[in-house]
Amino acid sequence: MVPGRRVSGTGDIPVSRKRELHLNINILHSGFSPAAWRMQGSDPRASFDINHYINVARIAERGTFDAIFLADQAAISDRIDFRPLTSLEPTIVLASVAANTEHVGLIATASTTYNEPYNIARRFATLDHASGGRVGWNIVTSADLSQSRNFGLEKPVAHQSRYERAAEFTTVVKALWDSWEEDAFIGDVATGRFVDTSKVHPIAHRGKHFSVHGPHNVPRPPQGHPVIVQAGGSDDGRELAAQHAEAVFSASQSLEESLDYAGDLRQRAARYGRTPDSLLVLAGLATIIGSTEAEARQRQEELRELIPLEYSLARLAGVLQIDPNRLKLDEHLPDDIPLPADGGHTFFRATLALAQHEKLTVRGLIRALNGGTGHRTIVGTPDAIADDIETWFTAGAADGFNLMPDVLPHGLEVFVDEVVPILRRRGLFRKSYAGRTLRDHLGLSRPANPYAIAAE
Repeated sequence: MVPGRRVSGTGDIPVSRKRELHLNINILHSGFSPAAWRMQGSDPRASFDINHYINVARIAERGTFDAIFLADQAAISDRIDFRPLTSLEPTIVLASVAANTEHVGLIATASTTYNEPYNIARRFATLDHASGGRVGWNIVTSADLSQSRNFGLEKPVAHQSRYERAAEFTTVVKALWDSWEEDAFIGDVATGRFVDTSKVHPIAHRGKHFSVHGPHNVPRPPQGHPVIVQAGGSDDGRELAAQHAEAVFSASQSLEESLDYAGDLRQRAARYGRTPDSLLVLAGLATIIGSTEAEARQRQEELRELIPLEYSLARLAGVLQIDPNRLKLDEHLPDDIPLPADGGHTFFRATLALAQHEKLTVRGLIRALNGGTGHRTIVGTPDAIADDIETWFTAGAADGFNLMPDVLPHGLEVFVDEVVPILRRRGLFRKSYAGRTLRDHLGLSRPANPYAIAAE
């Protein structure tokens, strides 16, 4: 494996642990491309079929991936007349996946804006017990109007308020997970003692957004805490990650940008008393793979041609939060696009950065995005994909990648069969699982129970 190194970028903070590449698969229903469902061999109903997710997870497990990841959207926020949608509730999907896999981690998204801490703590603790400690929680602060209206609001919650709520929400969830000491459960048949209630503690939380007495009604999860994951490019998002996240999904378009992002996060984390190796940066990466460069480019073009222009314009306008009529195909983006006050900042910034760096017209930007919302895309042979991953990893720009194959399951099968063996030969990626839990896969320590620490 690659030896320890210093993370370049802001602060140049040292990292002492031996580094191992991490790979997740982001199961974007039929694939990263909006046209994936139309490709030969794809199942148009895949996004609604639990067996599709089980199949993809098994392929990822064959490739010794760290985890599968499911996004979530509690609304119809895309053009379902043109493409599949994110609809099935992630923790229920992953409960089925857990029953059909043995090792691969299971990361589900749950919003802090439209949920309550007790329910989320209970749901993820239950799933961690059911899976033998393979679960992660991806924290999001929902920003779009369609979800707001489904929860009784006429507009999204203000950006700063969403993140303020998210920070308190996460603090409460972690306190609930900790409310049972490790040895609280006794189960002594002879004496009739089931639980040592002196080791089950109310959390008595009273804050600005939540009042939660506790304790939890679920014993402490097998991992102590399910792994906490977050993705945030805004200042508020980075601060939330620095305080709570153990793995962060990023949307950096360049190696230099990712270096600065990783350095900034770790510098912020240090202010909370955290060590650099307690936080992993996993860059988003879409892949289009061919046996030759020409074949990969042909596949990219085929997918592009299947995406209706009307859809692409609407999607781009949605990310930028502007009227689609302002987008002129053969002109550059308007100069006066403001940062959405209460919208999503991460993909807004990533999309704008791509357009400005490459000096793209709207038509060129749509082509460069390949129907996506701002994640970096690599088009090439297995060796070229492996070269790029190695470059980012060894430079410290990322500890791993949240992969988004163009078409599922085919794009993942090609990655597992063709790219993973190259990464293994180069000593970058595991050949087998060394542990059982998601924390084991990611090299993350198990959080100590604060009551046990206080008793020492």
